[in-house]
Amino acid sequence: MIGNMMSDKLQQFYLGLTSNHSTMNLSLEGKWALVCGSTQGIGLAIAEELASLGANCILMARNEGALKEAIEKLEISDRQLHEYRVADFSKPEQVRNEINELVAAQTIHILINNTGGPPAGAAFDAKEEEFLNAFNQHLICNHILVKAVVPGMKEAGYGRIINIISTSVRIPHKNLGVSNTIRGAVASWAKTLSNELGEFNITVNNILPGYTTTARLKTVIEKNAEKSKAGKDTIEREMLEGIPMKRFGDPREIASVAAFLASPAASYVNGISIPVDGGRTGSI
Repeated sequence: MIGNMMSDKLQQFYLGLTSNHSTMNLSLEGKWALVCGSTQGIGLAIAEELASLGANCILMARNEGALKEAIEKLEISDRQLHEYRVADFSKPEQVRNEINELVAAQTIHILINNTGGPPAGAAFDAKEEEFLNAFNQHLICNHILVKAVVPGMKEAGYGRIINIISTSVRIPHKNLGVSNTIRGAVASWAKTLSNELGEFNITVNNILPGYTTTARLKTVIEKNAEKSKAGKDTIEREMLEGIPMKRFGDPREIASVAAFLASPAASYVNGISIPVDGGRTGSI
């Protein structure tokens, strides 16, 4: 009786779970992943991890030279197919054109929304256009990508949308006024989408990296040092003091969480924001 009420694809999904109940299924073989901001840092680490689990990865960023270098770092031992798309996230229409062309030829099963954060600075000092630019670069571009990939995810009966945001979603960071504001909007958008898409076996989750050894962290340290007139070493020590593990994160540690959320093993994880910050976030 229950089987008659389920779609064929949903029946196949449940059969897959029960037939392999003794092991955690992390395989991404046959899946296609679109990873944004993937030429360096967290984005590249995620692409490398997904490829190592068998995914075919499509890298998207604005620097074609860096994309060509990044794609050479991805695993191909299981005959994974990798490619790239050039798009500048400060130009939403460019992103729209690229993704529409892409999904016309290929179903995307995993979407990693990731792009560089807005410049540091106090919220009060920010100009109105800084908020608008960040909103377009983050939420609007994310939404354009989601609108394009979800029909294919529904047809495939499998979808993972993972947004790389920030722990500022929980507790705003000092001197990151525009970023705090926009990141919070993205988290709320994602939670809303998770409610709307869950019934199609499409999950929407957020990863909230803490201080991670990326070019972004280096810039934040430099800006804070300039603003406070303190040395960079002093700023770094102060930041580390606030982390229970007393170290910064590695991009690969963020990538491991993203890979789990992208996998079949995370099939019932939906609508959550996971801090990956060494315990720094001071909330439950």
